[in-house]
Amino acid sequence: MDTPRTHLFVLTGASRGMGLAMAQQLLAAGHTVVCMSRKTESSLDTWASSHKATVVQWSQDLSDSAGASHRLSAWLVGTQEAQWASATLINNAGVIPALVPLREAQADDLAHALRVGLEAPMALCAAFLQATSTWQVPRKILNVSSGLGRRAMASQAAYCAAKAGMDHFTRCLALDEALLPNGAKVCSLAPGVIDTDMQVQLRGADAAHFPDRASFEGLHSHGQLSSPADAAKKVLAYLARADFGAHAVGDVRD
Repeated sequence: MDTPRTHLFVLTGASRGMGLAMAQQLLAAGHTVVCMSRKTESSLDTWASSHKATVVQWSQDLSDSAGASHRLSAWLVGTQEAQWASATLINNAGVIPALVPLREAQADDLAHALRVGLEAPMALCAAFLQATSTWQVPRKILNVSSGLGRRAMASQAAYCAAKAGMDHFTRCLALDEALLPNGAKVCSLAPGVIDTDMQVQLRGADAAHFPDRASFEGLHSHGQLSSPADAAKKVLAYLARADFGAHAVGDVRD
């Protein structure tokens, strides 16, 4: 008897916030999830066991995009396509650098934000697509973007630039994959405003350097933030849509 195929998901930033919630929900559905984060999350091992699912966790610094992409490529090449019903890459990890005007930003801080938020997703997309280029199972790439990739904000130059770059390279990637008979379906998706550590960072910023702080305080005080679990549910529902990939750039609120 053939072993039943499972759906494979590779997920970055899976140790907290919406990434952790997505990992939990994918494992609860019985899928195999490969998690790439700076730190592993022991609760995911217990969660996977209780749901008879498989989790693989890598402690991986995503600012080392070459190392992360080589690791992913080697792992994928070492698996058999026959194991999987589908394969999906979710680039969820991101960082907010110091909330200061660009004139006051430190070069190392800017470089780190762009490496994690833009360079790593590009490198991981390339590695994922190269390693699975001959696979015939459905393949998808979901890049978790932000409304700030489409709307400028003071003291957020690096984060806005990373997300804008993510949107645009996803548009290019969609054109590449559309030329192939079994090209991957791709989308750069804004998940809405979520009550995560990033929101805490924004609400706690120095108002003199971050003039939009009050708007983030208002979102929190008026209960307008989605919980990580609710946001994850919406993102995964969008990923499961029959028309996923019809638009290279999307928003869960569309």
